[in-house]
Amino acid sequence: MAIKVEHELHERRRGRNFGVFALLIGFIAIIFGLTVVKVLQLGDAAQFEKFDHVARPQIVPQEESE
Repeated sequence: MAIKVEHELHERRRGRNFGVFALLIGFIAIIFGLTVVKVLQLGDAAQFEKFDHVARPQIVPQEESE
């Protein structure tokens, strides 16, 4: 038989920890939601690849020469 004594301080800390946990989950959900909206607004996945502000010649469509 284990003796388990919980002080009221533990109960208050548990409540605060749940509050911090809820805030962290909310923050993660906001960041994830913004990411999903950003990707969906771009439409084509190739546009998402271009959005890094770096010139990458391999993704620029090549003109056909005759």
